[in-house]
Amino acid sequence: MVSVPLPRIRPRTLARGMCMTLDSDLSPVQQRDLKGGFTLQLGVRFAECGCSSPARDQASLQDQTRDPISESVAFHLTSWIESIHALSNVLKTAQQDQYDVIVLGTGLSECILSGLLSVEGKKVLQMDRNDYYGGASASLKLSQLYAKFKSGTEPPEAYGKDRQYSVDLIPKFAMASGEFVDILYHTDVTRYLEFRQVAGSFVYRDGKISKVPSNNAEALLSPLMSLTEKNRAKGFFEFIQNYDFANPATQQGLDLNMVPMSEVYAKFGLEAGTQDFIGHALALHLDDSYMSQPAKDTYERICLYMNSMARYGKSPYIYPMHGLGELPQGFARLSAIHGGTFMLNKPVEEIVYDDAGKFVGVKSEGEVVKASLVIGDASYFPNKVAQKGQVVRAICLLNHPIPETGDADSVQIVIPQNQIGRNHDIYVAGVSSAHAVVPEGYTLAIVSTLVSGTTADAESEIAAGIALLGPVLEKFVHIDDIYEPLANGTVDQTFISKSYDATSHFETTCADVKDLYKRITGHELKVEGKVKKIEDESEE
Repeated sequence: MVSVPLPRIRPRTLARGMCMTLDSDLSPVQQRDLKGGFTLQLGVRFAECGCSSPARDQASLQDQTRDPISESVAFHLTSWIESIHALSNVLKTAQQDQYDVIVLGTGLSECILSGLLSVEGKKVLQMDRNDYYGGASASLKLSQLYAKFKSGTEPPEAYGKDRQYSVDLIPKFAMASGEFVDILYHTDVTRYLEFRQVAGSFVYRDGKISKVPSNNAEALLSPLMSLTEKNRAKGFFEFIQNYDFANPATQQGLDLNMVPMSEVYAKFGLEAGTQDFIGHALALHLDDSYMSQPAKDTYERICLYMNSMARYGKSPYIYPMHGLGELPQGFARLSAIHGGTFMLNKPVEEIVYDDAGKFVGVKSEGEVVKASLVIGDASYFPNKVAQKGQVVRAICLLNHPIPETGDADSVQIVIPQNQIGRNHDIYVAGVSSAHAVVPEGYTLAIVSTLVSGTTADAESEIAAGIALLGPVLEKFVHIDDIYEPLANGTVDQTFISKSYDATSHFETTCADVKDLYKRITGHELKVEGKVKKIEDESEE
């Protein structure tokens, strides 16, 4: 288990239109659940917020009960009404100030960029029309899930307490040696998160689920290949392991920059089933289009899988405790610590441009907040994006582990397209109470794939994945459009992130973040070492 024993801390918006700013001169933020609500301990700097009498307001707040462990002032929910006059002018300040960057939405991509740019000293304002962090990558409580997909229906009491659920809308795991983990390390966001390894990686072949071998002993016993095929596969993997792009002696006549992957498979005489296993369970391609493309990309994907597997064993994936919704909040925390300002439940009425079509600001509730550039997800820019496809996902609640996985508490299952006669792979992500996302005894399984046919028939495209789950207590099916920006944003200073695709990991999201970062700043994102810590954070 990869664990950082630090408190899970998240910035919270105080009320509609209110925002919270944390700077290097502020006390640490701590949160704790209490009966009937929460207490937010917060060292708040009232300077520059426009308060008519900041000293008086600060003194009145200090009269409230202090936490015995910390000298921070304890603000109880009942006190917010009495103290709201001291905080309301923050909104006016946000509307009057000129920012370097406005970020629309609190999805993972947006929060990563917000954190990175804040660390570099940019003045960042981040707004979200929702009253929760995460956007499309949020994690919802059970009641929120029912409200979103089964409006008017209450979750059965037998399913347990609402707060025991943290259900991802977008299922993704992190590759243990992937770029996303590099970004987590570089930004030190791991201070706010706790990760646990995913127990197993599986692949569907010949009508049954088989574990992807994680060591030599499992490889020898694996039913995925015959003994003869295992010898051929051994030669293939040795070739991958020893390949050096600068040394022709290691290349066996195959220049991976040029030759298609189909030619590499043919070189080693690998069977179609083995090609499915390598291309889809290891390289994690969505379909077979990679076969006709240069083999270098597949080579790098296989290396990433193997390096991630070697890092912790069992599987190449790690996953945050309490769900993926913790990730955007971790990066939001990073941004807030470095001066970022956040507003939730904040409607965006208009993106304002000048006569030349260049971004000027964002209009919200009749006021315009100005900035040099804007970043956001596609939902805020419907006229500047194009639909590139759709993903269908089924969130399934089970009262048992996924069958044929050895009762593993967390899994990924890849169903290669050729095994079921489809145009795209199906992914099954399973997590349980081991990752604190459902109560004890329950499993959360999310089945997803790219939509090949019509929207009306989309659910049938994941039927093969749902069939592997056994009895399903509840099922929430949703279809999400995949959008990409029409332009790179450098002309109008509008930088739009791509929608989350059907892949089961964060590597494509990281690639989009790095591309956006380069377009915004003009230089490559380097994730070497760690960002400088704020002194207050070192005490947490």
